[in-house]
Amino acid sequence: MVLGASVGTGAEIARAVARNPGLDVFGVHRGKHGESAAEVAADVESAGRRVVMHAADAGSAEGAATGAAALLDAAGARNVRLFVHSLASASLGRLASGRTDQLAARQVHKTFDVMAHSFVFWVQELLARDLLAPGARLLGLTNPLDESLILDCGLIAATKAALETYVKALAAELGPRGFRVNLLKFSTVITPAMRVVYGHEALERIEAVHRRMLPAGRMCTTAEVARVVSFLAGPDAEFFNGATIDFSGGMSLGLADLVLGRHDA
Repeated sequence: MVLGASVGTGAEIARAVARNPGLDVFGVHRGKHGESAAEVAADVESAGRRVVMHAADAGSAEGAATGAAALLDAAGARNVRLFVHSLASASLGRLASGRTDQLAARQVHKTFDVMAHSFVFWVQELLARDLLAPGARLLGLTNPLDESLILDCGLIAATKAALETYVKALAAELGPRGFRVNLLKFSTVITPAMRVVYGHEALERIEAVHRRMLPAGRMCTTAEVARVVSFLAGPDAEFFNGATIDFSGGMSLGLADLVLGRHDA
């Protein structure tokens, strides 16, 4: 099961796990990218796997309840081997500027619901409907922003810190039951959402900064992230639990330099 499966990282993960380790896919998306969702479904089917693309608001408790019910109808009990939370709907802005760029309460609540609280909501619903297979893997996605003080990203950093705490708490609760809960931290990837938010010129500047900041001299790709998820879904990753797995390529170190002014922004 992949939340946010129509575009970006979630879409690439859906494609990857269909090939390796060879899973059927139940993807949840908001319905705004119907053409992209259809392309993902076709790619999963071409890998010889079944696919259901469910349009819903995955970032709320209500959406988790209706989505889990639809999943039970489609797959039956104890059939979810992998759950991936790939949701992003964040507001950028200052926490307390006193100006028009100050975040409103509704923006704070929505960002926390989608990017942190919904992970808990979905796990609760999956358990309530007995949907998790023995040894199921539950995976959240994060980035190094929670380690930085980049302006306008304080709310995102806070939600990612909350998500990490939720993952650790759930790992402790569910580990004795045979389930594994982890968090994959990866560096910035260019997604359709980023193209809409920032535009071409800003993205060029972002890529230039990352080329200087990352030891690899380039940004990470969604395909690289997806291959790591394929590994984490497989038998060799069974011992991971409560872990924040760093796949940032050294971005955390580079962010420190950026904040200190040793890289041009």
